[in-house]
Amino acid sequence: MADRHVIECLGMSKVIIEDEKVTVVSGPKVKFCPLFKKYRNIDEITEEVVKSNIEFRIESFGMCSERREIRMMDFLSFGISEVLSSSLKHSKIDAAVIASDGCGTVVLTDPEIVQGLGGRISGVCETTPIESVIDGVGRENVLDPDTAKMDMIAGVRKAKKTGFGTVAVTVVSMADASELRREFGDSVVIMAVHTSCMNKKDARTAFKVCDIITACASETLRAEAKTKDIIIAGNKVPIYGVSEKGKELVLMRLKETGKEPWDGKEPEVPPYPLI
Repeated sequence: MADRHVIECLGMSKVIIEDEKVTVVSGPKVKFCPLFKKYRNIDEITEEVVKSNIEFRIESFGMCSERREIRMMDFLSFGISEVLSSSLKHSKIDAAVIASDGCGTVVLTDPEIVQGLGGRISGVCETTPIESVIDGVGRENVLDPDTAKMDMIAGVRKAKKTGFGTVAVTVVSMADASELRREFGDSVVIMAVHTSCMNKKDARTAFKVCDIITACASETLRAEAKTKDIIIAGNKVPIYGVSEKGKELVLMRLKETGKEPWDGKEPEVPPYPLI
């Protein structure tokens, strides 16, 4: 199988990586991200910036390569992978179903692997198997080690068949989120990720069926959030605790990092433009 990985990252730019080389970079839809400004001092997201950042990730921790580092210690930041890691560490969930480069959909119980895979990459659209990654996470934990396919519903079914009770899962598709809620009820904790460009209908659905939502650069989610009784973490790229379980997990992570929910007093610093 040819080595090919497709991700949507910085500013919703589509990137193709083949044999550890960046072969395609599309123009980013979002030009400014406050998190990249904070951590990388990037003022404007351009194709050149995206390419350079992806090459840095390939070089520094082996993204999309056999050199991929799969473990990472917790650090005091706030994102979906950090919430998942904390939830596992404190036994609030029994397993996490995520997708990553090199293995596709995977069922995880080790907080450091959740952080190592999920905390370093976002928006995986397509990937191919990388043996070192599959061996590192455990072949038995990978949904399909031969193809590294991504199917979050099948991932939760695998977790349930394995015997896990409360399973958290990251989803991009609101159709998947709705199906997961119908099939598994409250035994699944649904976390909406990679939500930029979400339409109004999906934004409404997200607040009906998801426990936790990351706002990314979504204009529709921010508008919908203003009408809801939710916990908001952060003023740049907020994470919303929507359900009671979602609120519990977001508050737990806030407490762990010594932070409080956003109360609206500090001004928002959103990505630009919102899409």
